[in-house]
Order: sequence, then C-alpha cells, then structure tokens
Amino acid sequence: MTTLSIFLQAQQTSPYYSMILLGGMVLVFWLFMIRPQAKKAKMAKQFQENMQKGDKIVTIAGIHGSVNKVNEDGTISLETSPGSYLKIEKSAISMEWTAQLNKAAAAAK
Repeated sequence: MTTLSIFLQAQQTSPYYSMILLGGMVLVFWLFMIRPQAKKAKMAKQFQENMQKGDKIVTIAGIHGSVNKVNEDGTISLETSPGSYLKIEKSAISMEWTAQLNKAAAAAK
C-alpha cells in the first residue's frame, strides 16, 4: 500500500462520528458553561425578589447599608448611615458580598 492510499482510507470516516463528536462538545459546553450560569442568575433573581426592609446588603460598587424601603419599580431605598438614603436598582445588589457580610455578622454573634 502506498502512503496515498493509507491517507485516503484515514480520511473516509463516518459522518456519524463527526455528528456524535459535535453533539458531545455541545453537551459539555452546556453542562459546564450555560447551565451553571442560568442557575446562578435564577438564584440572584430570587435573592433580589425576597429582599425586605431591614436587610443588610452590599452593592456591586461596595456600598454597605440596610434596606429602608422596597419600591414597586425595581428600586430600593438604601440607608447608608442614619438619615442618609440612596435609591438604587435591585440588580445593583451583590448576592455574594451580601452573603459574606451576613455570614460574618452571624459568626460574630
């Protein structure tokens, strides 16, 4: 057999093999990239919807405060110091940093 005939035989793989390989790559991409991101977004939305007056939070900009009022338009009134209020979007609240703040406060008690 010549080198050319071996090369041609190697090139004639089944199209099903290529489809299975592509399907496997899409599955891996979905399992490791899309699914965890969607789950995290769902948890963040639930966290923002369950916010109540008096909750201590941290914004994505690092501003610490407590929720004074939850408005219907998707904003909250954040009390940063006594008598000082900021109006911010619910989406600007960091779920991770707020969890760390509350975890540290619970450990201190």
